[in-house]
Formats: sequence, C-alpha cells, structure tokens
Amino acid sequence: MFQTFAFYSTAFYREFSAYTARVLQSIGLNYGALFPLIYVGKHPGCTPSQLVHALGLDWGYGQRSIQKLVDDGFICRTKEGRSYRLELCEKGRHAFEVSHQVFFDWDQQALAPLTQEERGQLCQLLEKVRKGQIQQE
Repeated sequence: MFQTFAFYSTAFYREFSAYTARVLQSIGLNYGALFPLIYVGKHPGCTPSQLVHALGLDWGYGQRSIQKLVDDGFICRTKEGRSYRLELCEKGRHAFEVSHQVFFDWDQQALAPLTQEERGQLCQLLEKVRKGQIQQE
C-alpha cells in the first residue's frame, strides 16, 4: 500500500492543502477559495457559470464559494445584461498573487531533494500519466 502512486498522490495532496491553508489563512482565505480565486484572476470578466463548469464544481457549492469571495471583498460581481461578470477587487488582486505563488513555493520545498533534471523528468512522467487518465474518460 505504501509503495503505490495512490498513496503518494494522497500524501502530497494532504501536505499541499495543509501548507496552502496556512499561507492563505494569513490573508483571510481558506483552501476552498484557492481555485475559484485563481480562475477569476486568470479569466477576468468570466461568468459564475463558466467558473463552475471549468472547475467541475457542484452548482450550489460554486455559488456559495463565489458569494463568500464577494462578501469578503476578494471578487467584484457586476451585472451585465442577464448575467453577472466576475473580476478581482483590489483585495483579490493581492490574494491572487499570494495564491498563485503558493504553488511555486510548495514545489520548491517539496522537490528540493531533486536536481533540475530530475524535476523535469518527474513532471514529464506525471503529465504522461495525466494525459492517459484524460484519454480514458
């Protein structure tokens, strides 16, 4: 069990989410807000429907996440015709930078024992596995 891809991927997920939660807590966010915030930062003017679909979220959960980010001042929601558009507010732009950087900082720490070449090989192999999973779906 402990020498399986499933074990390692689960362990890395737990470690990454714990690390990210600690970093995000300092700016008033939780781990659940990470991906919606990054999505809006990379797709300014997106609709809530686009965000929910792109992240594969349940509609209700997605709407609650968006509302929380709006209420907390991270995302600005404006009405445009019959739909809403999402943008980062000032507070959200700072949070986006912190949230985006957390991926690079964690990688740097987690992959510290590897050389640059080994890191490249690892990412190539993981990408190959991921592409194989997508093709099976």
